[in-house]
Amino acid sequence: MRKIHEVLRLHFEHGRSKREIARIINASPTTVSDYLARAKVAGLPYPMPADLDDAALEWRLFPPSEPSSVKRPAPNWLTVHNELRRKGVTLELLWQEYKVEQADGLQYSAFCDHYRRWRQQLTLSMRQTHTPGERLFVDYAGQTVGVTDGATGEIRDAQIFVAVLGASNYTYLEATWSQQLPDWIGSHVRALEFFGGCTELWVPDNLRSGVTKASRYEPDLNPTYHDLAEHYGVAVLPARARRPKDKAKVENGVLVITRWVLARLRHQRFFSLNELNRALRTLLADVNQRPFKKLPGCRASAFAEMDQPALRPLPQRRYEYAEWKVARVGIDYHVEIDGHYYSVPCQHARAQVDVRVTKMTVEIFQRGQRIASQAIEATQNDVQKRLTELLNQASQASIDLASGLQALTDTERDTEEQRAAMSAAAQSADEHVDAQKAVQAAAKAAVTAARTSHQQANQAWMGCVFRRNWTPVPPQTGHAFQRKLDTCSRPNWTLGA
Repeated sequence: MRKIHEVLRLHFEHGRSKREIARIINASPTTVSDYLARAKVAGLPYPMPADLDDAALEWRLFPPSEPSSVKRPAPNWLTVHNELRRKGVTLELLWQEYKVEQADGLQYSAFCDHYRRWRQQLTLSMRQTHTPGERLFVDYAGQTVGVTDGATGEIRDAQIFVAVLGASNYTYLEATWSQQLPDWIGSHVRALEFFGGCTELWVPDNLRSGVTKASRYEPDLNPTYHDLAEHYGVAVLPARARRPKDKAKVENGVLVITRWVLARLRHQRFFSLNELNRALRTLLADVNQRPFKKLPGCRASAFAEMDQPALRPLPQRRYEYAEWKVARVGIDYHVEIDGHYYSVPCQHARAQVDVRVTKMTVEIFQRGQRIASQAIEATQNDVQKRLTELLNQASQASIDLASGLQALTDTERDTEEQRAAMSAAAQSADEHVDAQKAVQAAAKAAVTAARTSHQQANQAWMGCVFRRNWTPVPPQTGHAFQRKLDTCSRPNWTLGA
């Protein structure tokens, strides 16, 4: 509006030409002509009234167009919103498809305007558009869960790994003992098997197990993590340092998991990692089935509709965990790895090589080419370490079995106590019924005895009244009446003439 005021001032007060005004305000002569023509059509006086503000001036120069009286069918904006998530789909393509079905429908500009206004009702900010099957966001939750050792009573914190798909928000989580490289890699493998496919990109945090050196442009990945990504054909795009919005999906997923899963387990006590993961899987199914608030469906239905068809199939061979090391070949053309020596071709003596170590093999590379591959030599320490791992696993299995048996025993004990209580209650009820019957019988006997005594007393009284030469006396009570009864002899009872 400032330029319009300047155009009117230069034209009416100074009488400048349109080209001069255009050069002064740095605009085209056509724009200046349009402003002056609109002022003439609106009948705008100059100088302008003092009460004419910028909003009123804009309304007079650019009056809103009258709404069309023709009602045009609107498309299903939810379908348009979901279709835009697919790769290569644009608003123009969707509008063309809409016009094929509705020839008298909205034009392209109105179509885009109506969609943007509908989209604003969903959320106040839409910073990222997630294509189905494109990105997987991974991170660890800040909250941990304590696991109690059944043998020693020691409580050990378990870490919670969370993975979220970008388009559908379908979530996976599991508990591991640490955030170290073996657990980090294993969690990725199990997450992909849970989803049943692989995305094109992984977006992790700058965890040391995944990213050796964080960088805005060229982050340095951990060699093992890079090897995992190559095995599944995935590109890794770490989030920028101190930029949580780069992985907002998993940040929100961690929040949901903390509120709807970990908060529900706060009163439970776990004695093994497997027991904790079983409880997590049960609650995870409830989270993925919870309906959305602003969109129809849930995470599971959105996954089946969008992400699952777009995921790439997993390789036939599961990834085998391997660690990478940098070593230098000795003058005896041997490489030392964990106290063992592995030979390479003699022409590679004194060369720097990359070593890939798995559970079974050692592979040695130079400039990306494998120059040697040998089986790992097992020493007594390795055998002892393996035996220790097996013993620990057996001990953990024994603890789990003992916990299950203890729970079963407690259940049986509770059942026996319930049975004894029920039997005692039944016996007490029977005794109460018998006591009631005895009281009723005693009361009935007392009533019968009282009635009989009353009848005998009436008969004795009548006999005394009608005895010969006996003078009737009024009825008496107490001992006097009893003495009179004693003087009467029943064989002498006769009716007077």
